[in-house]
Amino acid sequence: MKGFIREFKEFISNGNVMSMAVGIIIGGAFTAIVSSLVSDIITPLLGMILGGINFSGISITVGDATLLVGRFIQSIIMFILTALVIFVIMKGFNKFAVKKKEEEEASAPAELSEEVKLLTEIRDALNK
Repeated sequence: MKGFIREFKEFISNGNVMSMAVGIIIGGAFTAIVSSLVSDIITPLLGMILGGINFSGISITVGDATLLVGRFIQSIIMFILTALVIFVIMKGFNKFAVKKKEEEEASAPAELSEEVKLLTEIRDALNK
């Protein structure tokens, strides 16, 4: 039992587990932001543009069962809008990351050619 507890403590304190936990927490917060953006800003704007179309009230009754087809359609629209927002955010983030990497590579000293290295060694040997 002591070995199990020790192994569990090592697992919990492992850096990968802690990074994953932070990622999940940040992901949850990010999900709330994106959901709010889509449901509170983008969807109402689209509703205004499309004349207030709301699919959530559409339903089909089959016997005693009511199929809420409109909610399903609304969920698909929300999914597509959410995916679009995440795509745009990630596209901007990737563009920023590429630009930052290019700036870092431009500011890094260039690798010396073999000829320059050889000439430097010859110069240093002659100086001795």
